[in-house]
Amino acid sequence: MLALTRKVGERIVIGDNIVVTVVNIKGDSIRVTIDAPKEIKVYRGEIYDAIAAENKLAAAPKDLLELEMLKGMQIKK
Repeated sequence: MLALTRKVGERIVIGDNIVVTVVNIKGDSIRVTIDAPKEIKVYRGEIYDAIAAENKLAAAPKDLLELEMLKGMQIKK
């Protein structure tokens, strides 16, 4: 992890195509802009965590009995 100190107007460049600029500092809040290609997804941390949790729930079996039934099935070739 890299920790940096930046002032308003200063930038951080990530790779060749992502630029993070500090635009405002007010109390404990910092406002930044992120300039990245459209194909790169940018999420707030809490939104990313919620998406990851939803994906984990969606991938888990809804019912362990259903999972056990699937284990017992045999595929005929």
